[in-house]
Amino acid sequence: MTLMDISTAIQRLATTSMLTCKSRLANLAALTITALTTTALTTATTVLLATTSQAAELQTIQIGYLELQQQQSPLLSNVLPDPEDNGLQGARLGRDDNNAGGKFLGLQYQLQESRSYQLDDLKASLQQWQTNGMQAVLVNAPADALQQLSLLAPNLLLFNIGSNSDELRSQTCLNNVLHTLPSRAMLTDALAQWLISKKLKKWLLITGTRPGDKLYADAVRRSAKRFGGKLVAEKDWTFDADLRRSAAAEVPLFTQTKEYDAVIVADEPGDFGEFILYNTWYPRPVVGTQGLTPTGWHRVVEQWGAAQLQNRFDRLAHRWMTDKDYAAWAAMRSIGETLAHQQPYAAAALKDYLLGPDFELAGFKGRKLTYRNWNGQLRQPIPLIHPRALVSQSPQEGYLHPTTELDTLGFDKPESQCRIGS
Repeated sequence: MTLMDISTAIQRLATTSMLTCKSRLANLAALTITALTTTALTTATTVLLATTSQAAELQTIQIGYLELQQQQSPLLSNVLPDPEDNGLQGARLGRDDNNAGGKFLGLQYQLQESRSYQLDDLKASLQQWQTNGMQAVLVNAPADALQQLSLLAPNLLLFNIGSNSDELRSQTCLNNVLHTLPSRAMLTDALAQWLISKKLKKWLLITGTRPGDKLYADAVRRSAKRFGGKLVAEKDWTFDADLRRSAAAEVPLFTQTKEYDAVIVADEPGDFGEFILYNTWYPRPVVGTQGLTPTGWHRVVEQWGAAQLQNRFDRLAHRWMTDKDYAAWAAMRSIGETLAHQQPYAAAALKDYLLGPDFELAGFKGRKLTYRNWNGQLRQPIPLIHPRALVSQSPQEGYLHPTTELDTLGFDKPESQCRIGS
């Protein structure tokens, strides 16, 4: 055999080996692709079945929202009216926040809404919801309407998000009602603490003619006695003229009295209070329902992570979050936190857990929020604001309490006749 024949044989052998390797690699690749495809299909099928199973197993949590809509009375000043959906949007945000975590626990929250100018319509909705097995309802209504709804459904748990009545927290105790909106006493106590801490101890109190104004003034008097403030003079606002042109002339004369350190205004609807600022006889700060104002929530609250809550609300409602919106959100989140701790969705179980020592709500106020087990009031810090900034937050430093400083605001246990947690 010649060298050329040997070379040709080697080339043929190499070619055959290469073809064999390519064939084997192709077969291996095909087998790998087939295996991966089968695995992917199996995984996708498993995920789909699990998702379908999870969706089928979600427990629906029905929560009600009742609102007695109010006709706005004409005012002497052109103040901005409350939003038409004040409170409702806070409840909707609370529902969405609950669902964000609830889906991992097999819970789906739904909000049933009933709003009307007629109390009878709300009563009919409440009775229907009670028949359908609903356990918790948010109520945005005045105190007298809340009392009627409470008596109509004694086996449901109601959350008061619309009335700041002191009587409901101290004397008229509703056994099935918790309060997430601060009382008037909590607001005026927060204000009084700030005034005393600033050495502003002598006050002029100006009170409007409406029932809410009188109740706010009563709360101011209680706070003055509680924290050492002195009312050097009290005046009732009885003017019914348009002050937009005459405030600079009328208000200084009206506020001329013994010297005071601050003017406290009790004008809940905003009828005249805006005209008191910068027009007083003595150049003193104006506080209360106008000027430096204590409130449950305001758009200027951004500390403690509150900015993210404000942003979520703005995306949902396209407006600022109010104190009633916050109260509704806190009520919904209270329910969500309770069920997240494996409590049953039953009115009695909700109430027991919320009033117990284990419940805490992260409320974007720098403190964990809890409920007072004597009157059902949600303990919470109170921001002191003016329209463009947060000035302070009560309780003020130095006001101590054997249980929690938050109980220096509003009715402490010895001051209240309520014992709804017993």
